Amino acid sequence: MRVTAPRERVYAALTEAPHSTPEEIIERVNAAGGTPVPPSSVYRALEALEEIGLVTHTHLDHRAPTYHPADHNRHLHLVCRSCGVVLESPASIADPLVAELEQEHGFVADVTHMAIQGECRRCRS
Repeated sequence: MRVTAPRERVYAALTEAPHSTPEEIIERVNAAGGTPVPPSSVYRALEALEEIGLVTHTHLDHRAPTYHPADHNRHLHLVCRSCGVVLESPASIADPLVAELEQEHGFVADVTHMAIQGECRRCRS
């Protein structure tokens, strides 16, 4: 894969602000100055970066997926239904669930690709 200016700029934007939607990445890339990058180029860059394993995405809710660098530590996404805050927890906390799914169903789950909905400590108090 060729390293193009849009791909470099998209990756740089993600390292500055992980868990960004494509729209947020488009805004950040173009706010940084330089030649404007069309939305279609940002989407293609995200797809290419994900194909080679530099970027991954997560569906936090019903909106657009969020992207972050793949080297960002493996983690679960905990999303508060009340205030929308996104918390991270080590993915290893779900290891018993992953093991049970594999043992019972032969299914190997990628728990880092989804979000767990609930209510944060602040909203519960």
